[in-house]
Amino acid sequence: MYDEQLQPSEHGPLAGFTVGVTAARRADELGALLQRRGAAVLHAPALRIVPLADDGELLAATKQLIDQAPDVVVATTAIGFRGWIEAAEGWGLGEALLERLRSVELLARGPKVKGSVRAAGLTEEWSPSSESMAEVLDRLLEEGVEGRRIAVQLHGEPLPGFVEALREGGAEVVGVPVYRWMPPEDVSPLDRLLDAAVSRGLDAVTFTSAPAAVSLLNRAEERGLLPELLAALDHDVLPACVGPVTAVPLQARGVETVQPERFRLGPLVQLLCQELPGRARALPVAGHRVEIRGHAVLVDGSLRPVPPAGMALLRALARRPGWVVARSDLLRALPGAGRDEHAVETAMARLRTALGAPKLIQTVVKRGYRLALDPAADAKYADA
Repeated sequence: MYDEQLQPSEHGPLAGFTVGVTAARRADELGALLQRRGAAVLHAPALRIVPLADDGELLAATKQLIDQAPDVVVATTAIGFRGWIEAAEGWGLGEALLERLRSVELLARGPKVKGSVRAAGLTEEWSPSSESMAEVLDRLLEEGVEGRRIAVQLHGEPLPGFVEALREGGAEVVGVPVYRWMPPEDVSPLDRLLDAAVSRGLDAVTFTSAPAAVSLLNRAEERGLLPELLAALDHDVLPACVGPVTAVPLQARGVETVQPERFRLGPLVQLLCQELPGRARALPVAGHRVEIRGHAVLVDGSLRPVPPAGMALLRALARRPGWVVARSDLLRALPGAGRDEHAVETAMARLRTALGAPKLIQTVVKRGYRLALDPAADAKYADA
């Protein structure tokens, strides 16, 4: 698992960026996809999945459906549907449940769920290609749900408006709670990710389920950091969600998210490969192209890792490229530097070494430092 920050193994489109991963399931897969594209990954599971194989609520719902056939069963997640069948088998009800499911209208939310349905020896009557619960709801309402009994395999998070709309249409809805999301037993990794987001040590944070987003927001609120987190997600840390349902808790807080067109991990990573480089600041400096990323700089396409203090100085200089920035202002930009301006000189020397091109930053005697912006670019950035 990616419990600590891991450095990229190669120079890729995400080189120099740090991405937070909140997933509990498939975190290894998502982390590997990000790392293969050069990102550093900070993993902090924002929740844990608690199976309900021994839960009386699931057992009661299963017996009820076997005894009283529903008209429709909606399978919403692959892992949840598999867990339900496995739990029923453990209770000696597996064959009875499968027989019942063969006799009803079985709807599967998307290809992955369809695969689990067929692996159980069943055949779905219909499945949307979009994986959208809204599309499932539209189909049911178009068919008419008045007086129908509809079982919905729940997946640990609310289905906004889905159950309510069915009940308003006159349906009897039976929930099948296969597993629940719970906060992580150890919150220290989540706290590290939260601190990194608030301090802008992350360039993006990924969400693959709505409960993970809720968990991060709740933890931030518990620690009194919610306003700072929302501000970071609004401006500097890109929130990337695997799909629209996942984004709902963030959007409810006024946070705009990005989402891939296809709700999969691969497209989510590809979206970050487009978005993050596009957000990086690129400047023509001393005859070089300098692109400032999260924890590294591309100098003429060559990746140059830079220590945090150096990145703080470089960002301060890049806010007004070509202009002199006083040592006192640079000192304030340094994390935990105190009052000694000698810290600026030390960090500046290390920054120049890390960049591998000392002339990128000019010393202006008795005044401070400036990025050596190319003359042709001076007019463009004069009022930056």
